[in-house]
Amino acid sequence: MSRSKDAEASELFAAIYPSLAGWCRHLTDDEGTAHEIAAEAFTRLWARWTKVEEPRGFLYVTAANLVRDHWRKLERERRAMRRATTEALVGAQGEHADVSVRLLVQSLPERLRTTVLLYYYADLPVREVSALTGRKEGTIRADLHAARELLRAKLGGHLDRAH
Repeated sequence: MSRSKDAEASELFAAIYPSLAGWCRHLTDDEGTAHEIAAEAFTRLWARWTKVEEPRGFLYVTAANLVRDHWRKLERERRAMRRATTEALVGAQGEHADVSVRLLVQSLPERLRTTVLLYYYADLPVREVSALTGRKEGTIRADLHAARELLRAKLGGHLDRAH
């Protein structure tokens, strides 16, 4: 970018970023996510700076698309959490749902964690998880079973301490 384009870009950023980030904040209900989305929208604008005729419109449309992607990701996480907890908490009571499944999943050994993330969070079938990891489908099923057992044991330990 030339010096005048740099100055123009800086002025645009100063003029629009606060309102764009605020708008994203209302949509995501999260300050950090709002700033990430607003910054990403500006990053995408800079990449196309000479081709964009209406920068403000471009920023808001891009931010709206990123917010929608964020909402989709949250919904996938919610579904994955429901699926994982349903299978891991067979027979457990709903009053103990305060245990962070995400932290428990993160504590799994990498091999099991990768399988759980692909199957539950990315919502991929066993066949695709097998193809992506280079392991047999039976191994993937066994890993999912082992992960559920580990989660059940960790949750059971938590449940035992809670009473």
